[in-house]
Amino acid sequence: MKAARLYAAGDLRVEEIEAPGVPEPGWVRLAITAAGICGSDLHNYRTGQWITRSPSVAGHEFAGVVMATGAGVADFAAGDLVVADSRFWCGACAACESGRHNVCERLGFVGEVCDGGFAEETELPARLLVKHPAALDPAIAAMAEPLAVALHVLRRQPVPRHEPVLVVGCGPIGGLAAVLFARLHQGPLLVVDRNAARAALVAKVTGAKVVELDRDSIAAALGNGTLRYAIDATGNIAVLARLVNLLSGGGSVALVGITHGRIDLDPNVLVEREISLVGCHAFADELSEAVSLLPSLEPALRQLIDEEITIDELPSAYERLLSGTTTGLKTIIRIDHGFG
Repeated sequence: MKAARLYAAGDLRVEEIEAPGVPEPGWVRLAITAAGICGSDLHNYRTGQWITRSPSVAGHEFAGVVMATGAGVADFAAGDLVVADSRFWCGACAACESGRHNVCERLGFVGEVCDGGFAEETELPARLLVKHPAALDPAIAAMAEPLAVALHVLRRQPVPRHEPVLVVGCGPIGGLAAVLFARLHQGPLLVVDRNAARAALVAKVTGAKVVELDRDSIAAALGNGTLRYAIDATGNIAVLARLVNLLSGGGSVALVGITHGRIDLDPNVLVEREISLVGCHAFADELSEAVSLLPSLEPALRQLIDEEITIDELPSAYERLLSGTTTGLKTIIRIDHGFG
């Protein structure tokens, strides 16, 4: 079968490999129908930060069809349509026993510690699968995982009713967070991104106002109203420093971007103005809820898809996405197995 495997930083190869065999007990064999490229996939490709096995089939945002199940799997059968949980948690540490699988002490991710979804087929533990409706387009189903991440951001950063919120970074997670805020929050929504076309797209889909990351632009958009809440989906430490200075007292910044470098921050700023920095890692128990939201969000999500490609086009898509010139938010790998 065809697969895209990451060998080292900057070394992604599309090649023919052996398909999975009979699943082990508790595991499920899947035919992948669609997969999305995540910002962390690009980060790992660029830096090699999370390469723990080489080579490994990349990709952790995907949907598929159950082809076979291992012994002891009772909740799934051949033909079931599913999406994958990206978090490969141990189930035995204190965090897992308390239900906080996203902060598992031995947490790994699909596509790193085990083969992922940039292939015609893969296999996963049954505990990492959630069924999705048959009528759902696989390209939309493959967005369940990043939507769960965005939903976790909203849960970690509750914004009081009628308060404005600023989403900084209109990439996949920032854009999806904006989609959810537009649907679930009653209050002004602002977005900013250095890619003007991408910011304009998110604003069009969500009804948000596009602003610059400065006090005057934000004040003009809010009619001199107060901004206390923001989401940083950029991971840019200079952006974070500016955000902290822009927020009014009693506010908070939810951090969901992958950061490069360290920030020089005066803790007195946080103390004296009661500014909270809230870390958001992957998702907790939001994946099933995200799947339930997909059908109603499909019209908005479809507008955010930049391009649909084949596995063969993955390496060139990585380079295009790393250039930062794309106008859409999500590139989808679609695989046609001829089912149905």
